[in-house]
Amino acid sequence: METSQLGVLWLILTCLGICALIFGIRYMRNKENMAMIEKGQDPRINRPAPFRSLKWGLLLTGAGLGLFLAYLMDNTLLYRIGHDHDEINGANVSVYFALIAIGGGLGLIASYRIEKKEWLDKENK
Repeated sequence: METSQLGVLWLILTCLGICALIFGIRYMRNKENMAMIEKGQDPRINRPAPFRSLKWGLLLTGAGLGLFLAYLMDNTLLYRIGHDHDEINGANVSVYFALIAIGGGLGLIASYRIEKKEWLDKENK
């Protein structure tokens, strides 16, 4: 296949994927609303998400700390591996992605533990 044909194929598949994603989201939302109506609840009322800000805050803080740690490692411990005579050759790029993911994951684990502790405290009262 030529590159122009691959480009057209990619465009078609991307459009189909986006349409399927939108259809799936609407379909699931409709199923959820119908289940709420069957239970006698009003689906227009937004359900509270009290820990959403905490979760996002800890996720972004963990990702930021992971990025900062990767920067420190790249410029101190791994400097001879990823830098050739004042030029960056990109050998340490994977460290950045790995530590961002690890930091974000640790942030989500911390959020889960805080939420779990809060729910257990509410149940014990």
